[in-house]
Amino acid sequence: MSNRLMHPVPPVFNEESHILILGSFPSVKSREGEFFYHHPQNRFWRVISAIYNEELPRTIDEKRSLLLRNGIALWDVVQSCEITGSADSSIKNVIPNDITPILKQADIRRIYANGGTAYRLYKRYIYKNIGREIILLPSTSPANASFSLERLLEIWSRIKLVLE
Repeated sequence: MSNRLMHPVPPVFNEESHILILGSFPSVKSREGEFFYHHPQNRFWRVISAIYNEELPRTIDEKRSLLLRNGIALWDVVQSCEITGSADSSIKNVIPNDITPILKQADIRRIYANGGTAYRLYKRYIYKNIGREIILLPSTSPANASFSLERLLEIWSRIKLVLE
């Protein structure tokens, strides 16, 4: 049984953000925790903290600070949709988020998708309105078991090159 859900978390960004990372839509755990990548098995926070040589953040405030300190904006492609549980494959009847406020207020140099669903949904719903390319990164989701943490780190570390 799927029903229409609204995205419960506002975007994280400020004027210093140079990178925008977009996921698809929050998982059940993230909706419960009211923050991004709240599921303990999701490797997003491990990847970001390792790339920037920082301690693994525990609280929402620590996570938000980690992102902002390193010029990272974070949001999702989908504002509302029908979804069964946390399954990206079940997402339908999408209303996309409007990312233009982020692009207006921050100097976003690159946009990255955390996984194929975010990438496809961006291409389908957002790209035509803003004309900014998105770069596909492998999903940090526990469902993406074919990617080890080491392989994720190797590929995701390219986000640092934007500022170098």
